[in-house]
Amino acid sequence: MREVQIDDNDVLASDEEECPGPVDLESALLTETLDKVTTQPPVVVEAGATLAETISRMQRGSRGCALVVNDSGRLAGIFTERDVLMRVAGHAIDLGQTAVRDYMTRDPVTLPSDSSVAFALNRMLIEGFRHVPLVDERGCPTGVVSQRQLIEYLSDFFNRDLLNLPPEPRASSRSREGA
Repeated sequence: MREVQIDDNDVLASDEEECPGPVDLESALLTETLDKVTTQPPVVVEAGATLAETISRMQRGSRGCALVVNDSGRLAGIFTERDVLMRVAGHAIDLGQTAVRDYMTRDPVTLPSDSSVAFALNRMLIEGFRHVPLVDERGCPTGVVSQRQLIEYLSDFFNRDLLNLPPEPRASSRSREGA
């Protein structure tokens, strides 16, 4: 039987074609800025807006949060779907009369839109944020980055065949609670 010689460079080249090179992903994480990742304008409401109006705008825009601004247009807080669940739902609150300022998270952590994707991802993971407002030098909102947007951005680095693999035939499926 004849021995076949395989060149290490051929193996590396085929691996690079099938999977993203760590250099590509690492480079993009460090150099791509959040303004390239965030594609939708944020829902922005004034602090005096009612909970009903704010929640309605979030629903219409299919957004997980609303950025709350003060009279001068600066970010005053963020109102998230988690705030709805943990602070509003199940409480006797008149949504049509109650201002969002009473239930928002005040003075949230913010980032400038020219922050790197890696920095935002790190901050969100360490601090447990699902949404981080993006602000300009005056503190006025310019956008919001969500975990979902970052995951979608990262998924672009992986081969579609890998992302669309069928489930393991012998693996038992677990149903998510509430799904």
